[in-house]
Amino acid sequence: MGFVDAIEIGDKKLTVQTEYFPRPNPRAETKVYLGGALKKVYTEPMENVPPDGLQRALGELHQAKLQEIVEGLRQKMQEK
Repeated sequence: MGFVDAIEIGDKKLTVQTEYFPRPNPRAETKVYLGGALKKVYTEPMENVPPDGLQRALGELHQAKLQEIVEGLRQKMQEK
């Protein structure tokens, strides 16, 4: 279960992938790749999320992280 988004940033591709892992402890991992190279991994505990709300919670987490990353990149580009 997971989500993937990819967008072009200049001449490189930014890929944000969020996946759910039930073991050893329930968690979501959001991996950020730039130009195919892994740059950052964010981990969020998911122990308190009910099973029927897991997909929605994972989607919301992915979208929030994607927006945060894109906004940060926009600010960096404006500073240059």
